[in-house]
Amino acid sequence: MPPDLARLLAATTWRAFDADDRGRVLAGCDASGSTQLVELDRTGPRELTALPGAVHGRYLVGRRAVVVQHDTDGDERTQLSLLQLPVPHPAALSDLQPLVRAPGSVHRLLDTRPDQILYTTNRRTGVDFDVVLRDITTGEERVLYDRGGMVQEAALSPSAGKLALTVPAEHSMSEQLLVVDLATGEITELTARDLPAQHHQPTWLPDESGLVVTTNVDREFTGIARYDLAGGRPRWLVTADNDLTGWPSPDGTTLLVRENRGGASRLSAHDARTGERLRELPLPEDGWVFGAPPPAWSPDSSWVAFSFSAPRTPGDVLLVEPGTGTARQLTSSADQLPELTAPRAHQVPARDGARIPCFVYTPTAPDPRLAGSAVLLLHGGPENQAVQAFSPVVQALCANGHTVLVPNVRGSTGYGRSWYSADDKHNRLAAVADLADLHDWLPRLGVDPERAALWGGSYGGYLVLAGLAFQPDRWSAGVALAGISSLVTFLRNTAPYRRAHREREYGSLQHDLDFLHRASPLGKAEDIRAPLLVVHGANDPRVPLSEAVQLAEAVRANGTECELLVYPDEGHGLAKKTNRLDAYSQALEFLRRHLARG
Repeated sequence: MPPDLARLLAATTWRAFDADDRGRVLAGCDASGSTQLVELDRTGPRELTALPGAVHGRYLVGRRAVVVQHDTDGDERTQLSLLQLPVPHPAALSDLQPLVRAPGSVHRLLDTRPDQILYTTNRRTGVDFDVVLRDITTGEERVLYDRGGMVQEAALSPSAGKLALTVPAEHSMSEQLLVVDLATGEITELTARDLPAQHHQPTWLPDESGLVVTTNVDREFTGIARYDLAGGRPRWLVTADNDLTGWPSPDGTTLLVRENRGGASRLSAHDARTGERLRELPLPEDGWVFGAPPPAWSPDSSWVAFSFSAPRTPGDVLLVEPGTGTARQLTSSADQLPELTAPRAHQVPARDGARIPCFVYTPTAPDPRLAGSAVLLLHGGPENQAVQAFSPVVQALCANGHTVLVPNVRGSTGYGRSWYSADDKHNRLAAVADLADLHDWLPRLGVDPERAALWGGSYGGYLVLAGLAFQPDRWSAGVALAGISSLVTFLRNTAPYRRAHREREYGSLQHDLDFLHRASPLGKAEDIRAPLLVVHGANDPRVPLSEAVQLAEAVRANGTECELLVYPDEGHGLAKKTNRLDAYSQALEFLRRHLARG
């Protein structure tokens, strides 16, 4: 029998957060219903936290303690606390020692050092993020950077004399790489603000002469390069005709490289000084090595723990010794489930000759009434990628009898600069047009195009609403989670610190207002004829609840069926298993009603 939704959602997923010098791994585990901290070693897992919402954490260097990052009901106003180890029982919020608490602000942990934490905060203006170094013992804080902008990543040099950081550049999907001399305050721009290029994972060389960075400067795909503080062009260490991401070891000798082959990861070890490939590192199956959270190197650089998932594997922590290629799986999430379905990769022809990458999952045990129906599952972002990883929604849809298409429409990452830039600003509707091309391709799969639905979250929710509004003759139903209904009201009402960041992608209220109105599903709500289910978290700071409410009211005014589910203890998306079970169960029944034959 195919697995039901409750069984799929009950599967435990694991994520690697950090590693210590005793061979222990700090991990996230959602067995309790939301992601909590656990510690893994050869004796098995030990639960560390039991907080109401999802948490993240890092070991505090020099102490047997963990820095915990937590928010309230998904509001993303994350706070920082200290948890002393070992713990007699999983810690509640009252068991944590406050470190950085200001409930109206966002604090994000960047790194830990001996008795110190490095974090960003927007408490000064509510918009700009400063970089702060805090002494755990004295509580003394030192502001390392406060020149404005939404700091993306930051790394303190080994001697603590310099700070490398990335801030948004002028172009969408671009970051500027800066270095701050903490003695003088002087800022060196390693890259220009108007350079259209990504810069990620800045990591100091041990001698502080430069940085190892994942970048696509002058390239279609990201590679791994060295930036010298003396200036000049980056020196490439590892490149390929696919996106690469690199994570150097603490001692600067080994470079862990993930190659993105159409949504599947290949992992290899390289010499960090020369870029020479040393060996491929084994993975259990075709799947995905997550970069967020990034792989966690042991302090002595002998091994690295990382998070792995595959279509049939919910999520596990793997440990690899790059020097030997020896691999060990610390968790076994797939043991909880029967055989699941895996996708086939396709390149779907588009109207302009382009090819839309798409995974297709076929039903495991088709319900005769749903045979021939299709659901397009649309990822968020848009700067994101549908990869070969476990999705309980995909597996539940297949188990119900739907053929599921998971495309990477224009704007998706993982297929080069040209593809992820193809939907920027006034090209937004080119991504929506991809939905029509996918719909026209459905008969090639033996699918009935008259029984096709859209399902998506966040930006994927926007695509659902846009598909129903701009292509009303093609779609039979839609499920939108945390979706943008108006690009105008979204930009006006989203969290202030996110507005400038998102205007680089969608266009600005000052200069692009007319187009933002034209590209908004709300303006075409009267054309939506397909029944719609809208799901939203009441505390969503990214896409405010008002986006769902105004759309539902407009659609209902047409006499079109529109159900609205609001969860008071959720933010952007559904983080708690109980809420996911409730919402997804209703969504599956909703699609069953509207896509069943006869």
